[in-house]
Amino acid sequence: MRGLLAGIAMVALAHGADLAGGRFLVASRELGDPNFAETVVLLVRYGEQDGAMGLIVNRRTDLPVSRVFRDLKEAKGNTDLVYMGGPVEPGVVLALLRSTSPPEEAQLVFGGVYLVSSKALLEKTLAAKAESSKFHVYLGYAGWGPGQLEHEVELGGWQVMPAAAAEVFHSDPESVWPRLIKRTEQRIARAAPNLLVRGDARHALSNH
Repeated sequence: MRGLLAGIAMVALAHGADLAGGRFLVASRELGDPNFAETVVLLVRYGEQDGAMGLIVNRRTDLPVSRVFRDLKEAKGNTDLVYMGGPVEPGVVLALLRSTSPPEEAQLVFGGVYLVSSKALLEKTLAAKAESSKFHVYLGYAGWGPGQLEHEVELGGWQVMPAAAAEVFHSDPESVWPRLIKRTEQRIARAAPNLLVRGDARHALSNH
């Protein structure tokens, strides 16, 4: 049974492609850590030797951009709400920008979605009055040391799937996790019979 559960837990990794930047981590229903319960994390950086970094895309706060950047005239009157990117360094401000052309000083995460970490680019983007459907500001981030995230995935804490810009910038972030967790559970349910058959076959062979 333990082997079967481990196999089911790895379905997401097998079907959602390997862990990498530009993947979603969808928290399982059993994930008890309050920092990540019912969250969807976009991996923005990943390396087997360096660990992983991500942003929670579905935890919008009640704090407007204008209050985060009180000293910036570019942010004055901006009522877009910022997101809680994760429990690590909540004083750090990062952003995700959807753009058809590569912005200077930005890191491509996937398919036209860029990570903004420099103050200069943040100010420039705010000055350009980027719409909330293309620009989200985050406080803090999620981080994992080498091997830590892989272990959590193996235990079934996260389901891995390709990211989608429509979900990152969804106008109703509270709907993102329920929709994606159902999608991953349906995928696991379809794969489970095959895992059961393989498990029974291995059991039968071991008895001969």
